[in-house]
Amino acid sequence: MILPIRLSMIAALVALAAGCAGTPSRTGSSVPGKVNEPGVDALYARLEADARRYETGLAAARTGEVERARTETLAALDDLRAASAQCSRTPGCERDRFDSTFDRLLRLHVDGLVDAEPIADGATPGEPTEEAGESSPVTAALPELERSITLLKGRELAEVIAVNSTVKGAIEQWLTQYRPNLIATYVNYQYMRYRMWPEYHKAGLPEAVLFGIMAKESGGKVHAVSRSGASGPLQFMYATGLRFGMTTVDGFDQRFDPGLSARANAAYVNEQLAALNNNLELVLAAYNGGEGRMRRLAGGRPDASFWDPKLYATLPSETRDYVPMVLAAAWLFLHPERYNLTFPQIDGRPGEIVLAQPTSINELTVCFGQAGGATDGWFRTLRNLNPRYDPQQRQPAGTRLEVPAQLEAAYAESCAGGRWRTLAGELRDAAVPARALASTARETSRDGGPRQRAYTVRKGDTLAAIARRTGCGTPVDIARANGIRAPRYAIKPGQTLKLTGCSNR
Repeated sequence: MILPIRLSMIAALVALAAGCAGTPSRTGSSVPGKVNEPGVDALYARLEADARRYETGLAAARTGEVERARTETLAALDDLRAASAQCSRTPGCERDRFDSTFDRLLRLHVDGLVDAEPIADGATPGEPTEEAGESSPVTAALPELERSITLLKGRELAEVIAVNSTVKGAIEQWLTQYRPNLIATYVNYQYMRYRMWPEYHKAGLPEAVLFGIMAKESGGKVHAVSRSGASGPLQFMYATGLRFGMTTVDGFDQRFDPGLSARANAAYVNEQLAALNNNLELVLAAYNGGEGRMRRLAGGRPDASFWDPKLYATLPSETRDYVPMVLAAAWLFLHPERYNLTFPQIDGRPGEIVLAQPTSINELTVCFGQAGGATDGWFRTLRNLNPRYDPQQRQPAGTRLEVPAQLEAAYAESCAGGRWRTLAGELRDAAVPARALASTARETSRDGGPRQRAYTVRKGDTLAAIARRTGCGTPVDIARANGIRAPRYAIKPGQTLKLTGCSNR
């Protein structure tokens, strides 16, 4: 008895969603004119009430309350249809909100149908069917982590992400001009995954969210630095990094460590989920536009939505772009097959080599060539896996470096000795004079005590990078010596900085 009723309800919902899709959807108002705020607020209230009523009916269907289920769901659908039509005629009403709700309810109903269907011959009770879970080949390839965990605070990520027209527009961007960026992010991430994903897994967060943030922030380049000084694969500001346990150790800025960065990011996301009603979109907006802003706008409102026109309009354009781009990248990570997208097969198994003689990462990149079919070579991967080392500086024999497992044999064949090792060394040595001339740090004290220098800031520099490169104190030391204030620690090209406490390297 229950199944036929559910089929009739889902048919009605699909028809309603199709009717909605027949009307061009926009990010802005459905019709021009002055915003009718009272009318818009009333329509949004109806939308939320109808969605709750529909969910109540669905719950009744699951417990066998046939008549109540029919009454509640059909009444909710009738009013949703009427409200959607009225939204199209109301200045300022966002049709995207209705589209998103239809999409969410349809997925809820499909889940309910799967639960209600009889067990097929040969199937095991309780065994998930293909329709019941994420069908992504990306997550299906990870059985040891139960298909990558697609839950966010007990809800399917597919339910959390509202694939409205704005997110669809972001999906189009990733699939067109930014497709190479998306693919490169995926490749970079697969080689670092063994260091990053466990931190998200321990925090109970979906891997797709980690991928989406990294795709938008850095493209998986561990040493990425923004104009504002945000650094690392997940682009932490220095002060925020300190707050989540990332500091500078022996001149190394831990924001560049992929594992520590993922741990800090997971802690930040969980902190903000608790503060922002487990709303992923608001958390992403806080990550980009500032947590203080989002807590003021939405922290005390359980029903606050990133897509609410009143909230959305107050956000910087960068944040309005950032959130759907992250959601779209996460969605494509889960469902590439739905969008004619194929991620490359990557052997990301971790390995290790022990240097037989002093060698730099640049030299390894040259002698590895395109081993293993890496058309773009191995520089980015080696750099990402060994973020503490300057790629031009030779590390002493006996140094252990992380590499993909497939390069362990290639090192013995091509890099421990032989013609390619010799060539790599010649090229590296030929570049030394040019690097020395390019240095902009000059010594200003020779009294035998701690050395002092003046440093001329170059494009892309950060205090952390300057401290690491010159061996002069910590980023905070440099900031204090030059009156540079937190939290931005802003510097600009051409600026001369006083450096103190410099080592003799």
